[in-house]
Amino acid sequence: MSTKRLRVLLTNDDGPPSTKESPNIFSFARALEKTLGWDVKVVVPSSQKSWIGKAYQIQDNIAANYYYPTEPEGAGEKTPFRRPLKEGEVGEWILLDGTPATCTNISLFNLYPGEIDLVISGPNFGRNSSSAFSLSSGTIGAALSGSLSRTRSIALSYGIMNRTFTPESLRLANIASVEIIRRLWEDWGVDTNGWASRKEEIDLYSVNLPLVEEKLKDPRVFFTRVWRNNYASLFKPLPSAGTKEPVDPTNPPADEQLVFHFKPDMHPLINPLASTVPVGTDTWAIDQGYISVCPLRACFAAPEEEGMQLGSGIEVGPQQGLGKEWVIDWAAAASPGDEGGSTKAAL
Repeated sequence: MSTKRLRVLLTNDDGPPSTKESPNIFSFARALEKTLGWDVKVVVPSSQKSWIGKAYQIQDNIAANYYYPTEPEGAGEKTPFRRPLKEGEVGEWILLDGTPATCTNISLFNLYPGEIDLVISGPNFGRNSSSAFSLSSGTIGAALSGSLSRTRSIALSYGIMNRTFTPESLRLANIASVEIIRRLWEDWGVDTNGWASRKEEIDLYSVNLPLVEEKLKDPRVFFTRVWRNNYASLFKPLPSAGTKEPVDPTNPPADEQLVFHFKPDMHPLINPLASTVPVGTDTWAIDQGYISVCPLRACFAAPEEEGMQLGSGIEVGPQQGLGKEWVIDWAAAASPGDEGGSTKAAL
């Protein structure tokens, strides 16, 4: 019996590999390829596009460039034209001068029409838990774009719990992510009130992992729901010319233009009071050092718990389902590059 490798679209909102802005995507793409043997097509924005949600810049022409990454961190050459791989290059990626959602749509309908089985967006450089982050996230926006195009989609985010993280924590996060994504693909979950055209499947998932080495050595995974929170001011006025004092927007200088820049107060979003965060939410899970797997609907609504069945037959109802731990035998999960230990998935 002939088999076809699962074909995955991998996109993000952080752009091409960069130690400062996009440190996760290259190692994760390699882990997907080596561990699962999946055919991974990488199409990402040509520059950082965080906090842009599911936007499409409809007046822009979207130019494409080709990118040829190399080990160990994904540095590579960018060119406007396709060419054969050079020695040391491990693949051909595409960079689009567009938003994450644009990357998904162009990939599904123009670059690889009818070929993509699963959209993965991420791993984001930072968490995407809670409604404030989720509704702003370009990572989740790209996954929403895939789901709205009737394609299974997963948004993946790595929460920075400390100012620094180790290469080992990134390696462990990739191992855990690959195993969770494999299990979701094989047992996707049901939303009986969802789209009939998608066989009443759950629309998409948002997965958040803490980049904490100790927590990822023996990770715990919970199915969660989005914590509904809010944010205050996201922008600050720039100081007046020649001074360090911020301009008062209600009484700006008569001879100066009023200018604002993006400078949100992130502390209450990243470090909320524990008493305000309900148990069983995505923020609760990642703050406890757990992995959050959050089913979503592509309509700015959470799936109704009645009539939803999560993967592995976990029924949703009182005291179970959302907020329930997903027990995974990590010892049986393959590590990237393990000899004879990779799990091959085929259609």
